[in-house]
Amino acid sequence: MHEVSTVIESVGGIIVLLLVATVIRAATKRTGFPFTIALVLVGMLLAVLTREYPEFTSLLHAVEISPDLILFVFLPTLVFESAFNMDLRTLRENLAPVLILAVPGLLLSTFLIALVVSTFTSIPFTPALLLGAILSATDPVAVISLFKQLGAPKRLTILVEGESLFNDATALVLSRIILGVIAVGAMSLDSAAAGVLDFFIVFAGGVVVGVALGATAGLILGLVESDSFIEITLTTTLAYVSFWLGEEVFHVSGIMATVAAALTIGSWGRMKISPDIRRYMGNFWEYLAFIANALIFLLVGMEVKLAALVSQWDKLFWVIIGMLISRAVVVYGLMSVVGRLPGDEPVSRDYQTVMFWGGLRGAIALAIVLSLPHFEFSDTFVSLVTGAVLFTLIVQGLSINKVVHMLGLDKPPLADRFAKVEGVLAAKKKAVERIPELMAGGRFSSMVAQHLTGDCERDIAKLEEELDHLYGTELNPKEEKRLLLLFAFAEEKAFFIDMFNKGHLSEWAFRELSRTLDMQVDAVRFEERIVGVDFRKKVLPTVEALATKLLEVIPGFAATAEDLRVNRIAKDYAVVWGHYQSSTRMLERIDELGTLKSLPEDAVNEVRGMYATWCESARKRLDQIAEQFPEFVHAVQSRLGHRLIKLTELESIEEQFERGALPAGVAEEIIDTVRRDLRNLRGLEVAKLKFSPTELLRKVPFFSKISEDAFEHIAGGMRARSFSEKETIIRQGEKGDTLFLIARGVARVSIMANGKKLEIATLMAGDFFGEMALLHKEPRTATVSAVTPCSLYELKHDDLFIAMKTYPVIREALEEADSKRRAELEKSKA
Repeated sequence: MHEVSTVIESVGGIIVLLLVATVIRAATKRTGFPFTIALVLVGMLLAVLTREYPEFTSLLHAVEISPDLILFVFLPTLVFESAFNMDLRTLRENLAPVLILAVPGLLLSTFLIALVVSTFTSIPFTPALLLGAILSATDPVAVISLFKQLGAPKRLTILVEGESLFNDATALVLSRIILGVIAVGAMSLDSAAAGVLDFFIVFAGGVVVGVALGATAGLILGLVESDSFIEITLTTTLAYVSFWLGEEVFHVSGIMATVAAALTIGSWGRMKISPDIRRYMGNFWEYLAFIANALIFLLVGMEVKLAALVSQWDKLFWVIIGMLISRAVVVYGLMSVVGRLPGDEPVSRDYQTVMFWGGLRGAIALAIVLSLPHFEFSDTFVSLVTGAVLFTLIVQGLSINKVVHMLGLDKPPLADRFAKVEGVLAAKKKAVERIPELMAGGRFSSMVAQHLTGDCERDIAKLEEELDHLYGTELNPKEEKRLLLLFAFAEEKAFFIDMFNKGHLSEWAFRELSRTLDMQVDAVRFEERIVGVDFRKKVLPTVEALATKLLEVIPGFAATAEDLRVNRIAKDYAVVWGHYQSSTRMLERIDELGTLKSLPEDAVNEVRGMYATWCESARKRLDQIAEQFPEFVHAVQSRLGHRLIKLTELESIEEQFERGALPAGVAEEIIDTVRRDLRNLRGLEVAKLKFSPTELLRKVPFFSKISEDAFEHIAGGMRARSFSEKETIIRQGEKGDTLFLIARGVARVSIMANGKKLEIATLMAGDFFGEMALLHKEPRTATVSAVTPCSLYELKHDDLFIAMKTYPVIREALEEADSKRRAELEKSKA
């Protein structure tokens, strides 16, 4: 009974703390006082009340900070919420600078804090390293919120969020390793080397576990048909299961497993969640993070012993100095290195200053120190970390807005100011139009209506005056074009979201289109340059191309490599089709948009010209793919048509149900059926990109005299291959023992002679190449690259020689081609 009573009191205590946090949240929203600081202060007040009036605060006595509660409940919640809402593709593109800030940056910060603390206090260097690792975990909430208000570049936000996310994991792993060193009692070169190796194994192991679990959850979500209970439960369970399996089963980084799982399910897996639940999911995890943050800060406040903080003031002073020095070195030093990386834009000194002063310490640092086992300095570290966190929250947190104002970063971008004024102006005009509706029944005072109309008209006049001032003082032809482009990009983003929700865009295409659009927006807003979309660029990314090449040489994985290539062509088509649809729509809307925003005709014409160029480029690429793969394009268009029909049916059934024309049970049954059909119509007809060897052989002239049986015999030895535009098929000088036959596409033959690249031939469907190396057992004499996406078949040396022996016509044709091409080659070299 006593244990049951204790559990009931603990639950009651948590409920009381949540109610207190709710009241604090409401109060801070009204006053503007920082929420986390208020939580700590109220927690300190609650601690006083529990000591002075124990009879009235018995429920709070039962609430204790347990290391397991912190480690297995609060930490996964906070980490999963941060990673779930992060764009994995953008993070991946900035992974090098993020990891530089998160791993070497945290190690440098740990060392510098330890150096300062061990030099000026009585804490030895090894325990000081542990303290440094804990205090190097930053909380980006405040600075990210500021960046959103300031309209900072998305890349900068990703750098800060990514740094925080990965250095949380790094800090926890490093803390565990240093704790092991402390337990041993001494640090040697061998233990340091073992620690470094252990760090990377634990870190990488956590990533593998997390990705595997996230991918599994995503696959399951893909099989679920809009079931909110399964979708919410699965993602919630994933956060805690990934941490537990990582820590307790596989003995790797649980926090890194949670990060990897959240990134996987939040990017690749998010679009497998039904649209309604997807919108709710972000709010759901934000709420769980609110609970975790609120309880941690309240409990820390209740645990704060002012007497202990005062007694440790000298140590706390040097801890704060060490924190500030280390943060300055990491931000101003490493950010300069990041800005010099290939393809990376430098971060301005003003934004670096915001990152430095906004490097607050929060719930993660507290969670790590509270989860430490008892050792000589554990109580001291709790006091020092709590004091350091309070300093960053109170001193830095309350002054960060002033720093931003001093740097002049608090002035919103011109596009944001226009959007704000125009948005309020449109709302006021709409309100004036609705006022007559109040008087329609004859029971509303005309005097009140006139008074309301007068107020609105005065506001409208002020807003129009403000808008005229912006047009007159800050707009020039260059700004007008930039402003219209930003408005157009916003319309495109809304269009892509609508297309995805209707199922017309695949998940991958939607993400690629959104990422490209974000890149264009940032380029226009911050770099004053316009980035178009190059549909001629190489489609297969470097990493994926290398993976494909690797799979080709592994026995049994050739088909997998080919599937990767074929899927890439299908994805490329989906992205180009999305660009074409959005460009076409913007050409229809650009005049209306220019009129609505009161922008001059010159700016409208210039932006229309850009969209016309992009639209034409996309159209040519679509025509090119249609020419190469007509069956595929026909299947895609057919599938799109069926989707439109099903969507119309769904809208009609829902409308009839709302009118009461259909009973609830009948309507639900029909709606479920239609939605199932819509799910089945998602995706691309990848199978239509694949061709039979027989189809190819019939296009090759010297196979025309071979019987049907011979077709099947030779076709059995052929392997399908697909290549993206500009991808190299064979390279001059490399060893080769296969013949290639082109099914669809265009390929170009080139050679290197006297240090120059010479293009000597263009090959099309029905042509073959590779016979020289095959017949003479010599290295490839030329390089062949895909001009357009190509579908080929590859015939191995042994199979071809059997065919040549059986059918002399094949040998004659190959030798004739070899002789002719060798002569052309020598002529080109000369």
